[in-house]
Amino acid sequence: MIPGEAGSRLVGVRYGKLNRIADLRGSFAELWRATTFGEIGIEAAGLPDARFVQANLSTSARGVLRGLHYHRRQLDYWTVVGGRALVALVDVRPVLADSEAHAIVETRELGDGESVTIPTGVAHGFLALDPLSLLYLVTNEYDGTDELGFAWDDPAVGIPWPAVPGTPDGRPVLSDRDRSNPTLRDLVERLRGS
Repeated sequence: MIPGEAGSRLVGVRYGKLNRIADLRGSFAELWRATTFGEIGIEAAGLPDARFVQANLSTSARGVLRGLHYHRRQLDYWTVVGGRALVALVDVRPVLADSEAHAIVETRELGDGESVTIPTGVAHGFLALDPLSLLYLVTNEYDGTDELGFAWDDPAVGIPWPAVPGTPDGRPVLSDRDRSNPTLRDLVERLRGS
């Protein structure tokens, strides 16, 4: 893995690409190594003493959209291990600090062998452009208490999701949870009240 800060306007977001070694038999790629990745600092992670504690594999059919998900206690490290995804990142930190601020949106297509590190405070989602396998490491074991989110199509956020070919209305395939998420403004008001 080759981490780097290049190409992102969002503090703590890092994109990388796997270094694959291939021959006629197949290939080998190192997905993550602590010494290459380096310390997960509080500025990047938004957390003290962050370390990866759980790994997950998500598969999605073409046209599935997952998100937008938001964590207050978790840094994510995603690696596409098959397929392509349009990844959307929304930096919610400015909005939480100042209700008049706007979230910063960044989208990028990631393909096989590409990765992104997503710090705490940055909402994230992806649209599977092809059948997709996504491996992700997280710094918080899943317990459900940090699973927040807001509407994938919130017009105030304005993510430029493409139309999905093959669906009746061009809209993506969503989970019940993602279909019923509140707007970002409603989520922020709820977080401020808690």
